[in-house]
Amino acid sequence: MLNDRVLKNEPVRTLLLENIHPVAVDLLKSQGHEVETVSRALDEDELIKALDGVHLLGIRSKTQVSAAVLEAATELRAIGAFCIGTDQTDLGAAARLGIAVFNAPFSNTRSVVELAVAEIIALTRRLTEKNAAMHEGVWNKDATGSHEIRGRTLGIVGYGNIGTQLSVLAENLGMRVVFYDTADKLALGNAHRCATLDELLEVSDVVTLHVDGRPGNSGFFGEEQFGRMRPGSLFLNLSRGFVIDHEALRRHLDSGHVAGAAVDVFPTEPKGRGDEFRSTLRGLPNVILTPHIGGSTEEAQSDIGSFVAEKLHRYVVDGATTLSVNLPSLALPLPRDLHRLALVHHNVPGVLAEVNSILAAHSVNIESQLLGTRGEVGYLLTDIRCDYPEDVLTRLHTMKQTIRLRVLPWLT
Repeated sequence: MLNDRVLKNEPVRTLLLENIHPVAVDLLKSQGHEVETVSRALDEDELIKALDGVHLLGIRSKTQVSAAVLEAATELRAIGAFCIGTDQTDLGAAARLGIAVFNAPFSNTRSVVELAVAEIIALTRRLTEKNAAMHEGVWNKDATGSHEIRGRTLGIVGYGNIGTQLSVLAENLGMRVVFYDTADKLALGNAHRCATLDELLEVSDVVTLHVDGRPGNSGFFGEEQFGRMRPGSLFLNLSRGFVIDHEALRRHLDSGHVAGAAVDVFPTEPKGRGDEFRSTLRGLPNVILTPHIGGSTEEAQSDIGSFVAEKLHRYVVDGATTLSVNLPSLALPLPRDLHRLALVHHNVPGVLAEVNSILAAHSVNIESQLLGTRGEVGYLLTDIRCDYPEDVLTRLHTMKQTIRLRVLPWLT
């Protein structure tokens, strides 16, 4: 159980890893945060050491925030994933420790979609092979194997934020769109929902994956799925590296069953710029390999930087958890001359009654209050006047249901 009360004018210490956009640094510094930046990912031991005394952590996709890291980071209040995915963080452990986790579920959607469209056109026109030949001094205008994407069928596996936007753009370019998703999703435009993945694979000229990073998706696309794709079709993966069998993809590319592929994500990726990249897909002329850059445009990174940094700052200022991926989503404006008690607690009956009983026993009036629950965790915001006895915090802190108690505002 943790009781956090930051003294007036004490800076919030923030650590940002993996070249997070400078707009995040500027925003947090302008709000009084003490910001340290590191250009690369950190391994577990490095991260534990770096988090000593740190209140907020910003990461991208490569830094793994394990339960061991979270247990050791006793001052950590919140984590910002400056990307879409959050599977690099143990969300359950973070929730059990009262650490909020935020991400940017929409900010880089357009950038990923545009990369997918560009790669579909490049592969369909065999631009990679034409480009390589030209650099070797070979002039070849042969149209064999080059096609328009108009009239061809795009199969989208995973019809979330990215999949749906890709669906709309592909239709605007004249493609027929089919999709498969395990969840019940509304088809946009003229897109057709396939009842099974096999149905999608049998009719698609291009198959593109846009699934999330849940453990159940690990290795779901392998030898059998590549074998069911139409001969001469194309394959794209811009989702997670571990969802496909790269050796199986290589075999089907070598045989010609899959005519070309574009891959942006890999099971094992280098930690930093300049480190060696290894993959069985290297050296193939009909394969586009990119270094996990789906969301790496200046526009996307700027949007992500401001979006996640604002979420982190609002959490420390007024306890807002809007769009948190592991705590109940609450937002309650903090009026002047009030203190807010932000209580993360075990989701069991009677917590609200006990909190209010403690406040009433100390003659503390509640100005406003908001409660939310999510799985095994509850989150309670309670606004009270600033002239309360210190014993109130002691009593709340020692409740058996308390995970973390914070007194806000942090910054004044």
